[in-house]
Amino acid sequence: MITGIGHTAFRVRDLQKSLHFYCDLLGLKHAFDLDRDGKPWITFIYVGNGQFLELFPTQNPSDEFYGNEGSYRHQQMIVDDMEKTIAELEARGLPRSENPPKLGRDGNVQYWLTDPDGNRIELMQMMPGCMHEQALARLEAEAVH
Repeated sequence: MITGIGHTAFRVRDLQKSLHFYCDLLGLKHAFDLDRDGKPWITFIYVGNGQFLELFPTQNPSDEFYGNEGSYRHQQMIVDDMEKTIAELEARGLPRSENPPKLGRDGNVQYWLTDPDGNRIELMQMMPGCMHEQALARLEAEAVH
């Protein structure tokens, strides 16, 4: 079953300006980063209540940034049991994706869907010890001190 929204993901032109906006100005917390091939790939910003923003820095700032796609990348929804959730969705008539659930770099199980307008939706089952859980523990400990 879907239990909540875990994150919304956006492309950003300038990661440092985005970090300043979300962390320094809005007061949100930088949680953790994922790199790919030695380059920044995703920066996670903690919003609260187990929810995050994912910021994807553009790899080539000279490219047309928004184009027809805008900066929206995907919406992620948290599920309590991935296989059970997929079975429930299939029972409602949603065909199974060609891509099976897989373990992501952040230590969680993910499964991708597309809505009728082509918007990507990531279903994620949070796993014990995942990077999100580690970041939440660290951020909560920092808030106490």
